[in-house]
Amino acid sequence: MMGPIKIPQDRIGVLIGVDGSVKKLIEEKTRTRIEIDSENGNVLIESSEDPLGALRAVEVVRAIGRGFSPEKALKLFEDDELCFEIIDLSFATPKQLRRIRGRVIGKEGKARRVIETLTGSKISVYGKTIGIIGYPEQIKIARTAINMLINGSPHGAVYSFLEKKKREEKEKTFM
Repeated sequence: MMGPIKIPQDRIGVLIGVDGSVKKLIEEKTRTRIEIDSENGNVLIESSEDPLGALRAVEVVRAIGRGFSPEKALKLFEDDELCFEIIDLSFATPKQLRRIRGRVIGKEGKARRVIETLTGSKISVYGKTIGIIGYPEQIKIARTAINMLINGSPHGAVYSFLEKKKREEKEKTFM
């Protein structure tokens, strides 16, 4: 038994899905049983057969709980190398939190889109967290870019950093 994982009230419906479709899909793919307490947002995951499946189910549930759509979160099932990571922003005051979220998302979502495009990762800014889904190297670069924004680096400098990393990655694949 894994858990309880706490997810926000407004994400419970997303985790369950239409007629329980998302929950059912997670259970089938990981051979687990998921119990959701909609009163307090606690999610219990039980697995007798596949401990790795249960760990993957935990990641998918946490990703949905941190604002990812089920489609993006379920990508974690497609490749064992894909990871989910959370950057915790609970250190920030409400005012700092607004500023950080605004900087990471950018005007009309531009900053988030640039980070996603240049790293190949997926990013969700939700509550007091920023979630990242990607391969370890993608997450490392995205996390660095996000931390640069949190620490006040200009967007241009962050984009330059990301483009440089993208070029280095391309050069690696040609060698």
